[in-house]
Amino acid sequence: MNRAISFFFKGLEGLLVLLLAAMVVMVFGNVVLRYLFDTGIDVSEELSRYFFVWLTFIGAVVVGRQNAHLGVETLVVRLGDQGRKVCMVLSDLFVIGCCAVFFWGTWQQAEINATNYAPITEISMLWVYGVGFFASIGLGLMAALRILRVLTGRLSGQELRAFSGDYSDDEANDLRGHLE
Repeated sequence: MNRAISFFFKGLEGLLVLLLAAMVVMVFGNVVLRYLFDTGIDVSEELSRYFFVWLTFIGAVVVGRQNAHLGVETLVVRLGDQGRKVCMVLSDLFVIGCCAVFFWGTWQQAEINATNYAPITEISMLWVYGVGFFASIGLGLMAALRILRVLTGRLSGQELRAFSGDYSDDEANDLRGHLE
């Protein structure tokens, strides 16, 4: 199971690379065309914006798996293991709540976005903003699974120290390797 999950996240990382590379090519190409020939490619301008949206939300899920989102560790690093676990569960409950609100908002807008089409590519805007489903489910599921690991005692000390920002460089590399 862990192997399949790692393979899935490697695929997401590959998708992020492709999205970023396509954005660079499209934006750079348009800059050159505008500078040299006073023209541009409208499709590339629109697609690069949509790729940026996808890149952001898919990247948030990938970074969420690595516990690399921005956090304030000033208080948590001073707590003992029990205090850290309480903070972890509370923050993950907050994340799940935010993901539920985000999912609900995406759901409420889905019908509108499905019938709204992009001006140039004429793709349904649900393909653009529907990535909110993926991000809310992905981040919410990871938070829920971490709460489950805390409650069942399967959370490693290394992961707990990483949550609080209290780990050595060797531990950080080991944790990063474990997640890959």
